[in-house]
Amino acid sequence: MSESTKSFGKDVSGQTDRRQFLKASAAISAFTIVPRHVLGGTDDPAPSEKLNIAGIGVGGQGAGDIRNAGESGHNVIALCDVDDERAKGSYQRYPNARRYKDYRELFDREKDLDAVMVATPDHTHAVIGMEAIRRKIHLYLEKPLAHSIYETRQLTEAAQKAGIVTQMGNQGRASNSMRMLKEWLADAAVGEIQRIELWAPSPLWLQGIDRPKETPPVPSTLDWDLWLGPAPQRPYHPAYVPSAWRGWWDFGSGGLGDMGCHVFDPIFYALDISHVESVEACHSNFIQKIWDATNVLSDETYPRASIVRYKMKSDRSQKTYKVDWYDGGLIPERPEELEDGLRMGSAWGGGLITGDKGKIMFGSHGADGVRMIPMSKMRAYQRPPETLPRSIGHFEEFFEACKKGDVAGTGSNFAYGGPLTEAVLLGNVAIRARKKIHWDPKQMTVTNVPEANAFLRRDYREGWTL
Repeated sequence: MSESTKSFGKDVSGQTDRRQFLKASAAISAFTIVPRHVLGGTDDPAPSEKLNIAGIGVGGQGAGDIRNAGESGHNVIALCDVDDERAKGSYQRYPNARRYKDYRELFDREKDLDAVMVATPDHTHAVIGMEAIRRKIHLYLEKPLAHSIYETRQLTEAAQKAGIVTQMGNQGRASNSMRMLKEWLADAAVGEIQRIELWAPSPLWLQGIDRPKETPPVPSTLDWDLWLGPAPQRPYHPAYVPSAWRGWWDFGSGGLGDMGCHVFDPIFYALDISHVESVEACHSNFIQKIWDATNVLSDETYPRASIVRYKMKSDRSQKTYKVDWYDGGLIPERPEELEDGLRMGSAWGGGLITGDKGKIMFGSHGADGVRMIPMSKMRAYQRPPETLPRSIGHFEEFFEACKKGDVAGTGSNFAYGGPLTEAVLLGNVAIRARKKIHWDPKQMTVTNVPEANAFLRRDYREGWTL
């Protein structure tokens, strides 16, 4: 089951011909076809506008992703999941889609694929994504882009060379609130920015624990070997699946990796952040016995809570910003300007931007609920005109870009989502290093703590390659 991810058969001529046909159809439609809603017709795409799409990892988040493809009128032709029970809802929704457990078999057999939507656990993002890139299949990949910084960089560069359409699954990137925030900051709504604070309640699962010792039987619906993929071998346990995998070093990216790509996104976009300069972290200690301090950071899981302090650089403005991250129930000090009874951010976290002339608060996904505080200042603010084009929608961007072959047609393409993911994952490197680290993005190297570079990538299980 764990043979190499090398391609067995790469005849993509059919895919290339179909892609050229879709691009030509999209170009003709843009100039000669009256929109269906103007004619009062159905909203279903014409056959020439339909993409052939596959879903890999189609339970949980992946079920919603592939449903967006089907509800947009595209052809869901194949579904892949290592757990039949987890994927049951998607299988029932698309009974005519061919089913697979091994994504490599799907890629080898489905010759008419235009795009694939991947929502597997973090540790398998890179191997699946890279296989799609090799075959020049347009790729929607859930956040974070990959499990390690090395994998993220490899995917980003390979996608650029392949010339495929990409989109990372941080859906808020398409929101109007995101654009409003950028316009307000360009308008100097809060003056010179002094500090940025971000937070999320994750983890919502156990962290700071040891590996379970029990070895229950693997459910009959689950292919455990395929679920492990390139991760080290270990016995199955429900402490990992279906969703608690996020808290384990081998599989997930912790609370920061879970929500960071959502909550960092507004400032990355609004301030044109290019890269991280330095990062340091502190975290909660898990000590099994009060007199035994040897287990201050679990070798198996992320800490229960952490504070991560970044310095981030915008090459465009040549400004450096202080950005603090809080998770695990830790949050910044409540601003005095926020009225009593009002929540900081949203239920899933948020951000606070402090300038020398005021403060802006926003929610967790795409700056939802963006506003100046207090409300009296928000009401008095003369909003600048809209200067940024509004998005047609996160998934709609991807589908339209695939039809046109427009690699720049998505807001969270890998050229954007890759550096964003690297910034998020650098926080986890700092947690493991337990020291302040300085980052050279061009060389992809921690310059001052050489031992921290070991956390930039991981060894794959025998038989697996990127």
